[in-house]
Amino acid sequence: MQPEPWAIFKSAVALSLIVLCLWAAQWQYHRGIDRHARNSMIMEHIAIAPMPLTTLDTAPAQFEWQSVTTSGQFDSKNQILLRNRYSEGVYGFEVLTLFTSFEGKRFWVDRGWVKAGRTATTAPIVTKTPEGMVQITGRLRLDSSLPQGKFFALPANGASLVSKLNAQSRLQTQKYYLDLLDGSDASLRPAVTAELPVLSDGPHMAYALQWLFFAGLVIYGRILIRRTR
Repeated sequence: MQPEPWAIFKSAVALSLIVLCLWAAQWQYHRGIDRHARNSMIMEHIAIAPMPLTTLDTAPAQFEWQSVTTSGQFDSKNQILLRNRYSEGVYGFEVLTLFTSFEGKRFWVDRGWVKAGRTATTAPIVTKTPEGMVQITGRLRLDSSLPQGKFFALPANGASLVSKLNAQSRLQTQKYYLDLLDGSDASLRPAVTAELPVLSDGPHMAYALQWLFFAGLVIYGRILIRRTR
């Protein structure tokens, strides 16, 4: 039987493809594990009864998505409208308002979704925040999930939209914010609260099996070529 031409090269290519497929399968597998763990954490945390913010804010990353309570004042002069937010297919904004707690800590509070104005230059109708001290309940979120850069902001007089505020560093706020759920004043209860993420494990495990299947095809193809010769 004649030796197979380029046998070593073909085997090296096949081995490289197998290694690549196994690496991709492992990568997808670990992505699936990480996503499942995060979903489990979110489900656990949202089921816990609200706790005082002061007991959790020293390590917010460990308690993200957990409901907290705090007291303080809203600063209606500092509001941000996050663009490209939809509710039931309708375009609008999420309203972030600066909040100073009784302990003197400043952070943003996502007061929920509002419908956009009739035109791009028309300010949406945003419910005014109560004056004075209020108590609020919200989900603890890390500010790393907020978009970076400058955004449309609603001035105190509500006359126009300007781009001036940065949700993360402009006003030296805490490294977390709250998704508002309720408050001591009825006007604080959002008509449309910030949405929870879709708690799906996604297709990562299926992709991992797919890459293992591809690796098997490469092995089968190399054997087939060898036998044909």
